[in-house]
Amino acid sequence: MNKKYIKIAVVVVLVSALAYACTATKSQKNMSTRQNMLKSFYPVLTSVTRFFGVNSKVVLPKTTAEPLTSVYTIPFEMINGDTADLSVYRGKKIVIVNTASDCGYTGQYEELQKLYEQRKDDIVIIGFPANDFKEQEKGSNEEIASFCKKNYGVEFPMAMKTSVVKSSTQHDLFKWLSEASKNGWNEQAPSWNFSKYIIDEQGKLIGYFDPGVSPLGKEFTNIINTPKP
Repeated sequence: MNKKYIKIAVVVVLVSALAYACTATKSQKNMSTRQNMLKSFYPVLTSVTRFFGVNSKVVLPKTTAEPLTSVYTIPFEMINGDTADLSVYRGKKIVIVNTASDCGYTGQYEELQKLYEQRKDDIVIIGFPANDFKEQEKGSNEEIASFCKKNYGVEFPMAMKTSVVKSSTQHDLFKWLSEASKNGWNEQAPSWNFSKYIIDEQGKLIGYFDPGVSPLGKEFTNIINTPKP
């Protein structure tokens, strides 16, 4: 079959599956029918997006870039209401990821949890739920925490629901991550749910990764495995 028609067929299957997922009604389980569909569909979605080069951007610094302000002093609220900052994780790599419960990439929680289990001695992952993209995170903080734990076994820290896109309400941490005047080089804000940033052991931003880049994939783990400065 002509490659052009193969691509068209893949797109039709993708759109049809997502359309079904978006219109599905609630099931009696903790996950809605839509969420169950999206969880099952995640491997297909990532394969298709990689094939087409969609949501697969990786942005790395061209040279070693010193942050102009410290990321360790930026406060944020944990999902249970406690106030925190990143200073307690100094000496570890920090993965910051904006999350959502009703997204095609929600299945990535499973990969993030696996990475955390494998590397919790030298990295930390912090999820920041956000409703910025197609309102795919409508739940309360309590509902989000329950959803993540029951359906994906999430044990890594989760922050309180916030806004991550460039706007007047953007969280200060995501301002730091997406403004070169603060982090030293990067202007890339999250492009969709499950965009990921890596901060090194000394508080330097060393990479941005689109949602389609797996946290268990080579592009991501190559940066995670960068030797300590």
